[in-house]
Amino acid sequence: MKSDKNKIAIVTGGGSGIGLAIAEKFVQNKITVIIIGRDQVKLETAKNKLGELCIPVAFDLDNLSSVPELINDLIKKHKKIDILVNNAGINLKKEFTEVTDEEFQRIMHTNVTAMFALSREVVKCMIKNGSGSIINISSMASQYGIPKVIAYSASKAAIEGMTRAMAVELSPKGIRVNCIAPGFIATEMSAKALNNDKERKDKVMSRTPMGALGMPADIGDAAVFLASAASAYITGVVLPVDGGNSVGF
Repeated sequence: MKSDKNKIAIVTGGGSGIGLAIAEKFVQNKITVIIIGRDQVKLETAKNKLGELCIPVAFDLDNLSSVPELINDLIKKHKKIDILVNNAGINLKKEFTEVTDEEFQRIMHTNVTAMFALSREVVKCMIKNGSGSIINISSMASQYGIPKVIAYSASKAAIEGMTRAMAVELSPKGIRVNCIAPGFIATEMSAKALNNDKERKDKVMSRTPMGALGMPADIGDAAVFLASAASAYITGVVLPVDGGNSVGF
């Protein structure tokens, strides 16, 4: 990936979990990574781990009116943005009938509307440069019927639809848009969902042909591939990285 040297990437939610793993893989491939998140402590910890190619930016993406200014400032400092990974997202596990309108809108606002606003501003820069790679992070929740995550499922289904629409509109302008749909990955979030629910964990493992949870680095490797010239003729795809879970029986 020598051709990726001097590239500039943005990874939202890059301070922990899958976002941090993606940022780490980018840094290993000599890509400068701007990690955006709300938790300053997590961002600084990530910076200490990843080194000089990691640039932490504390910002709340829910603050839509400030997104254009954020991107303009980043472009002034770094001249360009080659890669955008829309990873930031929140979840809510709750009975369908107990989810309030406000809770549903909060999930959609963070996971979909903020992603749209950030992508729109980054794309303006990419169009001027005639190139770019956008990677959206979806979830198996967009394709499965998983109980108690109605808002999260709706948001991830929207992301996959947006990926295809963006790819068709932007690929002629030199901007590829793809999506990664992680399976059950060993993160703090999945641990909370599985470790105290043996029945759910047994079900996950029984239908995962590879017989193990994925690691955050597996998503990082997929992101590196989709961001690089190795995937130059790939756009508009939703790539499951799930150990075969989506085809398991």
